[in-house]
Amino acid sequence: MNFYDYEAEDARCNVVKMDDYKGKVVLVVNTATRCGFTPQYDDLQDLYEKYQDAGFEILDFPCNQFGNQAPGTTEEIASFCDAKFGITFKLFSKIEVNGENTHPLYKYLKEQKGFGGFDPNHPLTPLLESGLYRTQPDFRNTPDIKWNFTKFLIDRDGNVFGYAAGQLSMEMMESIIR
Repeated sequence: MNFYDYEAEDARCNVVKMDDYKGKVVLVVNTATRCGFTPQYDDLQDLYEKYQDAGFEILDFPCNQFGNQAPGTTEEIASFCDAKFGITFKLFSKIEVNGENTHPLYKYLKEQKGFGGFDPNHPLTPLLESGLYRTQPDFRNTPDIKWNFTKFLIDRDGNVFGYAAGQLSMEMMESIIR
């Protein structure tokens, strides 16, 4: 199977086939509305507006598995994202990205690319690493998603090009997308 063989339910309960994104660069991201990284919605929207016409898409998958930071229904999350950040990229239904109920798309993504580490220059890296180490000492060696706003970049041929932890800068993402 490849990226294009999967599907997911969007925020309006419509089934969306990843095949719809053939030939595009796609950024898949698990999000949260009450996270220290939530302001990344602004950066993601800017990135989307800048590259959408060049065949770039963002697929937003809300997930409440990290610190209970995505509470509420998918509809409430959609209202928040619209009112606070004006996002226009695709919002999907809330899913799980780790554990027994991991969404099949995320199972596939994690199988394709392992955890590449956190940005050593980001100020939150020491906090994230120490918190993860306390609860999961082997976190560096597992493919699990570590936190909110983890990103997978899919190239125009459906290959999983990269797996970036939540605090990866938009400048770094942009250099990959170009």
